[in-house]
Amino acid sequence: MLELDLSADIQALRSTFNDIQSVVDVDALAAEIARLSDEAGAPDLWDDPEQAQKVTSALSHRQAEMSRITAVAQRLDDLEVLVELANEMEDEESAAEARRELVELEKVIGDLEVQTLLDGEYDDRSAVVTIRSGAGGDDATDFAEMLMRMYLRWAERHKYPVKVMDTSYAEGAGIKSATFEIDAPYAYGTLSVEAGTHRLARISPFGAADKRQTSFAAVEVIPVMEEAVEVDIPEGDIRVDVFRSSGPGGQSVNTTDSAVRITHIPTGIVVSMQNEKSQIQNRAAAMRVLQTRLLLLKREEEAAKKKELAGTLTASWGDQMRSYFLYGQQLVKDLRTGHEVGNPAVVFDGDLDGFIAAGIRWRKRKDDDD
Repeated sequence: MLELDLSADIQALRSTFNDIQSVVDVDALAAEIARLSDEAGAPDLWDDPEQAQKVTSALSHRQAEMSRITAVAQRLDDLEVLVELANEMEDEESAAEARRELVELEKVIGDLEVQTLLDGEYDDRSAVVTIRSGAGGDDATDFAEMLMRMYLRWAERHKYPVKVMDTSYAEGAGIKSATFEIDAPYAYGTLSVEAGTHRLARISPFGAADKRQTSFAAVEVIPVMEEAVEVDIPEGDIRVDVFRSSGPGGQSVNTTDSAVRITHIPTGIVVSMQNEKSQIQNRAAAMRVLQTRLLLLKREEEAAKKKELAGTLTASWGDQMRSYFLYGQQLVKDLRTGHEVGNPAVVFDGDLDGFIAAGIRWRKRKDDDD
């Protein structure tokens, strides 16, 4: 006789889910969606396209957040019904389906629980990710392209829209750098734990001798800012260069010199944009990213100064935050959290949720200890 009892497991999930709903404040979220829906329905909304874009984007993000909450609530109800059905009908197939759904819900609710730890000022924003190759020659530029694909696959797995803003191809393999935007609620808070230096160790496919090669790439993650009004950039502090966009191997992909590179002379920060249709659009996009970087730099300097005055100034993550081993023992290991995966192929294919969740929990503990 079949007797499937998942009541304790389901009750534990409901308890966790109720805590999540309290933190999210579902009533406040619903009120925000109603307010934004009214604004989005205004007949003169698109008289100001920039403001209209902000409203519709915010509405889309809030609706997606609410959709995740309501979907989990429905799945918990459906799971209880499925367990009852399996027991009444003594149906082993339904029982197996219920067990699978329990495992899935544990993961989904676990992900939602991690999201409740994202309470930073900009954590709910979309993210702009920049990847730059470091030391290691062709292996480093190839590694940078592998990382870019990894994050794009991660976004694809979660059905997050991605916009590639700039790509600088290397003369040999891979890319020198790339910048792309991931447009999703909490993309910045989620991916910000991926920022840092990544290290790849493998037998180089580019060298004549079968020797182990170590190469590096840097990942930067910044929030998409609606307005960077706190940063005023004098025209004399920037140099603007216009150039022709290029593809792999230097192939021209534009018929006009529409790509823009802005250099902030005092800090040396360089931002390039080439994927918009016009030079004006590329310049505007580059300025937004530059303003955000300068704003974050200013706040980091202020925070560092406060820690220095308090006598507790320490390095945050060190030079390396994750290592990828593709020879001998196949392994990807995060050096901050200790989280590791023995199958690098799945990680490079975008299976990053375990690393991200461990990173968010690590950061929360670290912030609480400071």
